[in-house]
Amino acid sequence: MKIAFFDTKPYDKEFFDMYGRQHGVKFKYYEAKLNGDTVGLAKDFDGVCAFVNDTVDASVIDSLNAMGVKILALRCAGYNNVDMKHAFGKIHVLRVPAYSPYAVAEHTMALLLTSVRRIHKAYIRTKDFNFSLAGFTGFDLHGKTVGIIGTGKIGRVFTDICKGFGMKVLAYDKFPVQGYADGENVKYVDTDTLFKESDVISLHCPLTDETRHIINKDSIDKCKKGVIILNTSRGGLVDAEALLNGIKERKVGAACLDVYEEEADLFFEDYSGHIVEDDTLARLISMPNVIVTSHQAFLTKEALSNIAETTVQNIVDMIKDGQCRNELCFRGGSAVDCKDGKCF
Repeated sequence: MKIAFFDTKPYDKEFFDMYGRQHGVKFKYYEAKLNGDTVGLAKDFDGVCAFVNDTVDASVIDSLNAMGVKILALRCAGYNNVDMKHAFGKIHVLRVPAYSPYAVAEHTMALLLTSVRRIHKAYIRTKDFNFSLAGFTGFDLHGKTVGIIGTGKIGRVFTDICKGFGMKVLAYDKFPVQGYADGENVKYVDTDTLFKESDVISLHCPLTDETRHIINKDSIDKCKKGVIILNTSRGGLVDAEALLNGIKERKVGAACLDVYEEEADLFFEDYSGHIVEDDTLARLISMPNVIVTSHQAFLTKEALSNIAETTVQNIVDMIKDGQCRNELCFRGGSAVDCKDGKCF
């Protein structure tokens, strides 16, 4: 089994090579992202392996289909970069629905603690042997209210972490998880209530037409003055311009972002010697109360191992059995997890 692996980074190879050898899957690694210009590299392969910033639009899908490539193995949970409607009946789209929810949830809390206790600034200051505490006053998380949008595995792990800090949890999910909320320490509410009552808002939902820009001017206007916004899910959940204006107007007290709506041409690469033309991102990074990490929340050894193992198993299942439990289908006007193990 030969798989063309796009958008390769050094940390990908160790685990994919290991699990690939175990299952007879050979990967050809390409540093280039998958898009209309590079799709030709997949010729003569059984499938392609793509990541979050690869572009799998209608033209790419048609090209893969014409070359006889029948498997698109996403090494991630999200699939908003894939034209799922166009893919149906042409290519099998496989994903990794869960890898290490702890990796993302723990990174989210790390960002929050770094922000409220000014740890990043203290690190820089003490490097210059400046031990002044001026400007470092933070606040206790204990007793504060965190609003969690999206109560999948990552959202629930983050809930447990917040409860450990003694925080009150308000949650919103289109499909509430039975037994998750106790009505006291954890309570499901509507989005208006969550925005109005939360000291911290953390996003852990997928990017859909309904959730796109769920953080926008109107939602920020409903929030408490000084609210902290965390996003370690998908960049498109936040209207970056609205967030920037909320920060400038002092309505948003801080923002911690591991993802960004226009990250595709920036994140995972070194642009330290270049002028970044994205003015919104440049202004966000320049803000003293904004922390940006480059989509690294998933980056732990445990998560990388789980991603590689599941991706390889998905490929093996599809090629050997013609079906995979982690296949995505397009039914009823939206992408859904395959229920019967075989979509077409």
